[in-house]
Amino acid sequence: MSSKPIGIFDSGVGGLSIWSEIHQLLPMESTIYLSDSKHAPYGPKGKETIINLSVKNTEWLINQGCKLIVVACNTATTNAIETLRKNYPIPFIGIEPAIKPAALQSKSKAIGILATKGTLSSQLFHKTSQLYSSDLLVIEQVGDGIVELIENGALYSDEMKHLLHNYLQPMLDAKIDCLVLGCTHYHFLTPILKQLLPNHVKIIDSGKAVARQTKAVLEKTKLLSAEIPEKMNRFYTNGEEKVIASLLKTEIAGITKLEF
Repeated sequence: MSSKPIGIFDSGVGGLSIWSEIHQLLPMESTIYLSDSKHAPYGPKGKETIINLSVKNTEWLINQGCKLIVVACNTATTNAIETLRKNYPIPFIGIEPAIKPAALQSKSKAIGILATKGTLSSQLFHKTSQLYSSDLLVIEQVGDGIVELIENGALYSDEMKHLLHNYLQPMLDAKIDCLVLGCTHYHFLTPILKQLLPNHVKIIDSGKAVARQTKAVLEKTKLLSAEIPEKMNRFYTNGEEKVIASLLKTEIAGITKLEF
C-alpha cells in the first residue's frame, strides 16, 4: 500500500479527462496533474522533441514523489513511452486510440479516427491499426487547430464548430458509425460532436479503460492507497490557470503556475 500520489501529464489540459476517470474510479488516491500547455500541441513536433518533453515531465513528477505515472497524451504515449519504461523504475500507463473497441462495435465496417499528426504517424498507432482494422474502412483525420483552440479557452467557438464540420464530413460521407477520439483534448469536444453527428454514430475515447488499467497496475504492484491522504489532488500548469479552472469547474486558487 502506498499513500504516494499518482502522476499524470499531458501536453496541456486534455489529460484532465483522464484525471477525471481515475479520480472517479480511485477516490482514495491522491494525484498530481502536470499540464505542459507551454509546449502544446505535441502532435506536430518530431519524435526526439516529444521524447525530451516527456522525459522532462516524468522527472518533474518523480521529484514530487509519484508512485506511478499516467502518460495522458496519445502522442507522448505512441512516441515516448517505451523510452520512459526503459529508463525509470516506476510503472507507466499509456494511452492509445481506442481502435479495438471501435472495430468490435462497428456494424457499417467504417470508422473515423480524429487524432494529432504525431499519433497518426507513429509506429505504435500503425501497429495497433493493422491489428484490429484489417477488415474496416478507416478514415483518419489530423485535427489541426483543435488543441490550440481548447488551450486558448475557445472550446465552444464558431471557429471550433467550423473546423469540426470540415473534419467530420468525409467520415460521414464514408458512413462511419464509430468515431475514435485519438487525443485526450478531444474528449471535451463531446457535447459539440453530439450536435454534429447522427445519433447512431458512437463516440469512443480511452478514458475509462485507462482508469481501469491504472487500478489494475496499482493492485498488481501493491501500490493502492489504503487511506485518504492529506493532500488529495494538485494541479500544475505552465500555461493559463483559467483554462484548467474552467474545465474542472473550480477556482483558479487551486491551480499552481509553473515556470517550466
